[in-house]
Amino acid sequence: MSGLVTGDAVVLGLRPARLPSRGLAILLDLVVYVTGYVLISVGLTMATASLDEAARAAVGVASFLLLVVGVPIAVETLSHGRSLGKLACGLRVVRDDGGPIRFRHAMVRGAMGIVELILTFGSIACIASLVSARGRRLGDVFAGTLVVRERVPGARVMPVPPPPPWLAGRFAGLDLSAVPDGLWLAIRQYLTRMNQLDPQVGAAMAARLADDLVARTGAPPPAGVPAAAFLMAVVHERQSRDAARAFRPAAVAPAGAGAGAGYAPHPAPVPPAVPMPVAAPVAPAAPAPVAPVAQAAPTTPVQAPRAGGFAPPA
Repeated sequence: MSGLVTGDAVVLGLRPARLPSRGLAILLDLVVYVTGYVLISVGLTMATASLDEAARAAVGVASFLLLVVGVPIAVETLSHGRSLGKLACGLRVVRDDGGPIRFRHAMVRGAMGIVELILTFGSIACIASLVSARGRRLGDVFAGTLVVRERVPGARVMPVPPPPPWLAGRFAGLDLSAVPDGLWLAIRQYLTRMNQLDPQVGAAMAARLADDLVARTGAPPPAGVPAAAFLMAVVHERQSRDAARAFRPAAVAPAGAGAGAGYAPHPAPVPPAVPMPVAAPVAPAAPAPVAPVAQAAPTTPVQAPRAGGFAPPA
């Protein structure tokens, strides 16, 4: 991964392309360009047969520069860094800040490519790519560009196993606000891979993670519940809370709340006032005597439960 930082101080996790994929992309591009150059050269030779030798040589040089230098620059500029070979290999040329390249970047890369790729048969480009930490050749260094991989294989996310049925809803009142995200990630990684671990090692890890979770929640460890089943039940409870919070129905807005500023609903008719009978004045009642309040007995401070309780098997 390459930690590229944009102008807004956002770190981009991009994967730089290495020498094998870049070499294959350049080879595909050269095959296409050389094939096009040969076909066009044959056509120009037939079209300029009546000209003298100097004119035919000038046309040949111009066609060579146009197809080998001008066409790659135009293709990378218009496609924002994706030539035919890079498209086939899943690569793209970007700026150092992760943005799309422009004409000046493509022009510098194309001009340096004549020396690196054509005159020296790619030897300078290979050496520079092997020496560079991000696999850049000299054209990328002078142009301020980087070739990155676009098609990255995604990691397969394994689901967390469900808890035993007799633990469903048992931890509904557990306070999970103090559990950090790093502990949740460690618990999830353990639960998705616990079947691949040694039983002794897995039991020890489950006991340690359960003790950390109990210390964060402040609740005593449940009696008779295995550590792994306790972790499954708590993770299931957190997922249920997140799902309930995400799919909670929004409050219904009152009628006319979304109307424009110029809209004024008609006021409801006010019923006529009805005269109410006046009651006779009532004398205030005497205040009732207040009984003395007995002093509360001092309470014994309750100690917070200690974390622990999950012991791995011997």
